[in-house]
Amino acid sequence: MTTFKHLLLAAALVAPAALSAPAATAQVGGVAVADPEAAVANSKAWATARTQIQTQYKAQLDQANTRRQAIQTELQPLVAAYQKAAAAPGATEASLRTQAQAIQTREQTANAELQRLTAPASRAQSYAIEQISAKLQDAVSAAARAKNVSLLLRPNAALFANPTADITSAITAELDRTVPTVGITPPANWQPGQQDGGAPAAAPAATPAPATSNRAPTGR
Repeated sequence: MTTFKHLLLAAALVAPAALSAPAATAQVGGVAVADPEAAVANSKAWATARTQIQTQYKAQLDQANTRRQAIQTELQPLVAAYQKAAAAPGATEASLRTQAQAIQTREQTANAELQRLTAPASRAQSYAIEQISAKLQDAVSAAARAKNVSLLLRPNAALFANPTADITSAITAELDRTVPTVGITPPANWQPGQQDGGAPAAAPAATPAPATSNRAPTGR
């Protein structure tokens, strides 16, 4: 599924210097890991918002799913024919170009259609995620303070991390405390990125995936 935002936290999240003092209950060396996107995705506010979006925009989402399935059915024989032609002796990029371009053009048209159908739900989702993410940095700082962490890394930035060093759930708990609910109806003039107070994190999409063939041709 498509994610709607790519404004994420930096690869290393460093808590304020005041948190660097060692303590008996600190993580090993004061270092911990956390996944900020997972913290947002696991929050109660997002779970509620996702359910509300799926309910409020059910007709559009169902229509998009129906169209996506129909488009995939339409594309399958075209892709099969392309693959058969590509496997034939003497096949070249030039000989396959017309078929490949026809499939790619149909996919692009289909994806544009699906984006139009899911635009209201996508906008509501982005608005909900942004409201939660606006509190993310505060939640990170509070969780780091509570766990006596002086250096916080993303999991993929650590060669090894003991599971007990992961404070993602603590960040989620802070988000649940500070932003228990969010709205899903953005103001008429709202645009993504207008919220202050933190970098939005990606969360699971509530809208259908774009229409794609099993193996879309890209040319030989």
